Amino acid sequence: MALDGILLYKAVPELRKTLPARIQKIYQISATEILFQLHGPLGKTQMLISCHSQYNRILLSQRRYPTPNEPGNFIMVLRKYIEGATIVSLEQAGLDRWCTFTIRRHNEIGDREELYLIAELMGKYANVILVSSDNKIIDAMKRIPPFENSRRTIHPGAQFVPTPPQDKKNPFEDFSIDPDRSLTAQFAGFSPFLASEAEYRMSCGQSFRSVMEEIRDSDQLYIANKNNEAVFHCIPLTSVGENVSYPLFEGFDILYYHKEEKERIREISGDVFKVVRRELKHQKQKLPRLLKEADEAQDCDRWRQYGDLLYSYSIRDTKGQTSVILQDFETGEDVRIPLDPKLDGFANAQKCYTKYTKLRKGQKYLAEQIEICRNEISYFEGLLEQLEQADFVSATEIRDELVRGGYMKEKKQKARRKKKDSDLPAVMTVTLKNGVAISWGRNNLQNDALTWHMARKQETWLHAKDYHGSHVVIHSSDPDEETLRTAANIAAYFSAGRDSSSVPVNWCRVSQLKKIPGAKPGMVQLTNYKTIYIDPDSSLLSEAGVQLS
Repeated sequence: MALDGILLYKAVPELRKTLPARIQKIYQISATEILFQLHGPLGKTQMLISCHSQYNRILLSQRRYPTPNEPGNFIMVLRKYIEGATIVSLEQAGLDRWCTFTIRRHNEIGDREELYLIAELMGKYANVILVSSDNKIIDAMKRIPPFENSRRTIHPGAQFVPTPPQDKKNPFEDFSIDPDRSLTAQFAGFSPFLASEAEYRMSCGQSFRSVMEEIRDSDQLYIANKNNEAVFHCIPLTSVGENVSYPLFEGFDILYYHKEEKERIREISGDVFKVVRRELKHQKQKLPRLLKEADEAQDCDRWRQYGDLLYSYSIRDTKGQTSVILQDFETGEDVRIPLDPKLDGFANAQKCYTKYTKLRKGQKYLAEQIEICRNEISYFEGLLEQLEQADFVSATEIRDELVRGGYMKEKKQKARRKKKDSDLPAVMTVTLKNGVAISWGRNNLQNDALTWHMARKQETWLHAKDYHGSHVVIHSSDPDEETLRTAANIAAYFSAGRDSSSVPVNWCRVSQLKKIPGAKPGMVQLTNYKTIYIDPDSSLLSEAGVQLS
């Protein structure tokens, strides 16, 4: 569900409070999102414009966003033309879903000129377009060449043609309703969802005028769940049921930040998912073959028996034959012996002995390979679970882990300060009301750093038993039961057992842990531990101040 014209109408006054604002930095945070760092009457602010087909919006945000190392072409154009310039005004086109930022700057020769940044928030047609003072398109996030749309070309050098206005009434000025037509067909700015909410209210006796007055006076965003999908608007959603309200932009952040965060991770770190899935598929296909070879190797004595019989019966002329039947001396049963038709009897006997020796020696090798393969499967299943729950920083650390393990090649990047080996990754930490701190890792590198470098030997360590998940450390040598259960809840929630009940969580002193020689990051051995069973509960963790995503 995206913004409609009326929600944009409510957002524009809030954006105007930051103007005039100097554009200090411009970042591309995904293929469809641009982040502007501004400085104006409210101090430093961040403005985000999204052209996502479903989540397109414009808002002020205090969130932290990842930025790609290499910005796209359009971002480089924006930096060239408007970084350091000043946004002086913002106008919405009636109640349509697009608005214009007027930007004042000095050109190459020092003359003052005005440029226009048009944000069009129209579903799959959402776009951001930079236009010159003579109405020529400088560039756009999504270019539309003439052969795709001859009536409205969006391409550098083309004349900018505004989206034509809709011939609809302004619902804040004209309250007359035609009962034979839908509200979306009569009034500008109405989405189908807002129309259904207004029609429901009117069926309950509320007037259309009072609905519009309530919209005009609202400064909140109301969010509800309808058919397992979030719906929202700036008035209480009486047609849906239970609502939660937030300040307008905060509500947008809650709605969209984590939805798009997963897409940002996939865009910027999509090759990490690809490598993990590829390696996991390879190991899962490899394991049955190894198990089959191991079964064959267990039957190696059969080939020694074949060689013994061929020598004992002095079988010589076997060329051209694919098998021979000989009687076993001990059992008296007939034994069919496979032959190589190109070899004589003694050469076939020697070949049987060679295969026996190879299979006997291969038993140990295959057992080792099966163990390695199973460990690899477990390792990549854990990484996949971590990626599904990861934020951008965690996904980047998983990439680093794969590079160190030789599964990926390191990308060539612009020169940046290289991390020292002594630099430890940041882990999550919460301090409970009793003053005890609990820390946990979100990937293998964080788990290793927490367990072996940050935790003290007398502190308490926890991990969900038989599940991939976070290492958790209670920074106390003698935690009370409530603290222990909270930490166990964290371990269960940040594991593959999140959706299970009665998850077993092992706990012990850090001093009871041992590193496994040659093991993957995040693997430990417990020498002495206890187990607690816990039902993962996100509401209890939220009350404790745990950041769940």
